[in-house]
Amino acid sequence: MQSPWWKEAVVYQVYPRSFYDSNGDGVGDLNGVLQKLDYITALGVNVLWLCPVYASPGLDNGYDISDYYAIDPVFGTMEDMEKLIAAAHAKGLRMMMDVVANHTSSEHPWFIQSRAGRDNPYRDFYIWRDGKNGGPPTNWGSIFSGPAWTLDETTGQYYMHSFLPEQPDLNWENPAVREAIFETMLWWQRKGVDGFRLDGINMISKDQRFLDGEPATLYGNGFPYMYNGPRIHEFLREMNSRVFQPHDMLSVGETSHVSVEHGRLYTGSERGELSMVFQFMHVDGGPRLADKWTDRPFPFDELRHIFNSWQQGLQGVGWNGLYWSNHDQPRPASRFGNDSPLYRAACAKMLGTCLHMLQGTPYIFQGEELGMTNAYFPYLSDYRDRESIDAFQEYTESGLLNEAEMLRCLQVIGRDNARTPMQWSAGENAGFTSGTPWLSVNPNYRYINAEDQLNDPDSVFHYYRRLIALRRTYPIIVHGDFHPLLEDDPGIYAYERRLGKERLLVLCSFTAADAACELGGDGGKELISNYACHKKGLLQPYEARVLLYEEG
Repeated sequence: MQSPWWKEAVVYQVYPRSFYDSNGDGVGDLNGVLQKLDYITALGVNVLWLCPVYASPGLDNGYDISDYYAIDPVFGTMEDMEKLIAAAHAKGLRMMMDVVANHTSSEHPWFIQSRAGRDNPYRDFYIWRDGKNGGPPTNWGSIFSGPAWTLDETTGQYYMHSFLPEQPDLNWENPAVREAIFETMLWWQRKGVDGFRLDGINMISKDQRFLDGEPATLYGNGFPYMYNGPRIHEFLREMNSRVFQPHDMLSVGETSHVSVEHGRLYTGSERGELSMVFQFMHVDGGPRLADKWTDRPFPFDELRHIFNSWQQGLQGVGWNGLYWSNHDQPRPASRFGNDSPLYRAACAKMLGTCLHMLQGTPYIFQGEELGMTNAYFPYLSDYRDRESIDAFQEYTESGLLNEAEMLRCLQVIGRDNARTPMQWSAGENAGFTSGTPWLSVNPNYRYINAEDQLNDPDSVFHYYRRLIALRRTYPIIVHGDFHPLLEDDPGIYAYERRLGKERLLVLCSFTAADAACELGGDGGKELISNYACHKKGLLQPYEARVLLYEEG
């Protein structure tokens, strides 16, 4: 049986607003992506994932969609989108888009109709409930601060929103909602889209009892009732049979609050649901000051355990979506490694090695291939992300965190760290725009930029090229079994991949000091390393080595 095409893929994620501005208005656009296709293909990737470019008020940077069938003018026109899809295909790139199926914008015509009256035909497109004891139907908090319910004065009922009040949740219990979303996806498939990333997809089935959650930081914990609901697998199988399977499409679900067992169900090859999922355990772990917010390093032993459990848990059953960062997560060198000038490049290469040698499909977020870092903005006024701004206000006003603590949290894991403009050159505004960028450029663009790295064969960019090329050359990297090694080592992540008579040894040091390591002796062929010279019995700071062995 032929392996699905997406198992051999490497995906490059573009956040259009911050990628390249072609018209000088300070915002990246579709023509900007088109102009940079040669850069993307030079990496060797074969799938381009485009974050939302649909019509939107932009309160959540496009994840609040007001029209699934239109392009937001800030990004261009439908003709621009069609040209981009055609050009990507001509260069051997499959196209993948985001679909936001859990909610819409409050400016979507469906919601405008829904709130027009209780007897409106679109009323049941969203989740409406009567209040309780003079307040909301439940005590749940939203993911983006504040309660998960907003009172509509016109109709006297509350509507549910897992995120912003301007992002009302769709009611997937209504078959008409499901059909409307499926038709949207099929319309884009006919435009040439080859796959979808499904935003918050494990939230589309809600526990219909709408019970109060256990007391949490500021609100009740509604997550047990908002995620992995009773009909989620039914809905996904319906989606797969209507959309993905007939057209051989890649489907990756954004699935927060999932266990390995959940992952096996969502991605099981015989279940007919999703190709793979993005789990959050390796980005949500570590000590928290409040809810998602932390200013503390990620514990290495926890990180290793999470990776190993997902690799072993899905092996032979499902498939892993592999990522360090995306538009919602900070830069990996800053979060998981060391972004100081001394170690940044070595660390970025090590993290790339660690991820790309695992079993699964790797995803590269724009700038990761350059080793871009967090921006460490010093003031709240530097941020544009609504989640960060609202959380700062809620947590500081409640006294849960003081302003300095919350600013440190934003500097470590705030979403705008990933959204600073792409660093193309050492020129004005990092070569991103001739105008004023919508979000400040990271000041380190003068020594971290694509132009310099393209001309440097030892750069992070060229190292990523080599990693991707290895997947094309050695089937063991895609298809080999996973076996963990050195599970108690304080700073080394080590594992093997095995296929037939071949054995691939992967060694990655997560420390800024030499680390004793007896693995990787004579006999193996070194496929890649971020150090030109090695120390016998040691891994150097943030060193990565990959060795291939032929066994008799």
